[in-house]
Parts: sequence; C-alpha cells; structure tokens
Amino acid sequence: MPRKNQFDIVHRWEGNPVVNMEDLSFRALDICNAGAVKVGDTYVLLITIESLRGHKNLYLARSPDSHYFEVDDEPFIKHSADKAYKKYEEIGVMDGRITPFEDTYYITYTAESHHGFRMGLARTDDFDNVTRLGFISAVDTKGGTLFPEKINGRYARLERPWNGGRIWISYSDDLVYWGGSEAVLSPRPGYWDTSRVGDAMPPIRLKDRRWMVIYYGIKDTSAGPLFRIGAVFLDPDNPAKVLARTNVPILSPRKDYERVGDIPNLVFSCGGILEGEKLLLYYGASSSCICLCSTTIGKIDQECMKSKGDF
Repeated sequence: MPRKNQFDIVHRWEGNPVVNMEDLSFRALDICNAGAVKVGDTYVLLITIESLRGHKNLYLARSPDSHYFEVDDEPFIKHSADKAYKKYEEIGVMDGRITPFEDTYYITYTAESHHGFRMGLARTDDFDNVTRLGFISAVDTKGGTLFPEKINGRYARLERPWNGGRIWISYSDDLVYWGGSEAVLSPRPGYWDTSRVGDAMPPIRLKDRRWMVIYYGIKDTSAGPLFRIGAVFLDPDNPAKVLARTNVPILSPRKDYERVGDIPNLVFSCGGILEGEKLLLYYGASSSCICLCSTTIGKIDQECMKSKGDF
C-alpha cells in the first residue's frame, strides 16, 4: 500500500489531469493555467492555450461535476486585431482570472507583446459574450486579479509588477484609473518563496470577513525556478495588512506531471472554487495540463497560524 503524502495539505484528484492535450479538438503547443468559477451547476475554466504558431489565447471549458471538462473549439478571448489592443496583444493573452462581482463576472488577463506585459480587463454576464474594458495597469505588470467586492467604497485589485516579484494592492473609483498602491507581500529570504511571489486566484472573503489569497512563490535553484503555492490571510478592512502567511507551501511539485514538462517543477494556479469549507484549486502543471486538488479552509488556516509573524 502506498504511503500517504504527509507533506502537502491538499488532496490531488486521482484522475489528474482534468484537461490535457488529448482533450482538445485542435492541435496546440501548450496548455497552462486556468481561471475558475461556478455558474449555476456548471464549473467553468478559462484556460490559456498556445497555438502552433505561438499565440496564446483564452478558451472556455465546462463541466457538470468539476472533474470532466469539455473545451470549446474557439477562443473566448483572443489576441485582438483591433487597433486599440493589437499593439499590446500581438503575442497573446493569457492567465485569465475570473472574479464574480455583483451580477457579472470580471476577467483580468495578461497581454503580451514585444513591448512587454500589461493587465487587461474584460467582463461577461453569461460566458457567451465578452466585452473588453481596456488595459488597467502600468507597463510591465505580469498579472493581477480583482477583489469580488468594493473595499471602503472603492474597487481593489492585486497585481504583480514584472520587476521586483512582489504583490501590490491598488484602488479605483471607476475601474479605469488606479492608485493608492501599497505593497502587500514580498519574497522572504530563506523561505520557499525566496525569489518571487505573485497572486494566484482572486481573493476570497471568508465567513469571519478575512480575505484569503492563494499565491505562488518561486525559488530560483541551480536547476531552474521551483514554483510552489501558498496562502495568506489579509485584514478584512485593510487588505494591505497581512494577518498570517504559510511558512511552508500548501502544494509543491511532487507528481511526474508536475515535475516533468515544458517548465519543470511547476504548479501554478489562476483559479479556485469555494464550496462551503472545501476549496477546489485548479492549477497548471509542468507537462502542459490542468490539474485539480482540494483542501479545506480550516487546514489552510491552521498552516497559516504557524507563521508566528514571519510575513
């Protein structure tokens, strides 16, 4: 009988991956990362898929049971030919994160071109049609995600500038102009997230009003970067204030599909779904696939509370 893994506090689905190359109706170079949301009884993923030509686009996948997904044949958000976007999306759009907000869904994504990275914002009411709202970040912002409600009367977002490898928070009155930026989370020398950190899935408001943020941490090694996933709890009214943070990752590359592939030793999440106390975390793995693991808020909370102020 195989020994139970005592290191990660998550349970990997035995049927992983939930989406791989064989699930596509078309040829592709790569599959990586997926935003996630539950719409009614349907689980929805927004997956980054790279075409044979090298363009990245965002595709929808749907499932009735959270495990078995059908991927659309055409992109939901494609690198745009529109003059307002083409210049900054010529390489592609990727890393879509879905935030339910009141009666709609906002999607933040990373636009890539030879000019660098920018954060784009789109919205959809039904996942049949999508409307771009514009670029909302300073130049060379690699990723970011919107909070699911206003904080002190203002929209709020987390973002990770390309240089520095830190997570910041910014605020806006209109989703266009952003400011009031504060640093939230930085790499910690001597820890598992010693080189870079970035926000993963959108923040979740818990029953006790705290914000829980799943984030990724990177440690540069002689064999290349090692990507792992951790968690942090933020103050309910001032999310720039960290209350607790995991000193050890909640998910590390251990399975072959997480350790061997285009980018070795990688687990990277853009989305998860909270069902009661259970968190379904969808993540990209090294071997060009989307996987699923689950855990509980209680287990994450216990691990965070061991941090003893090492924020």
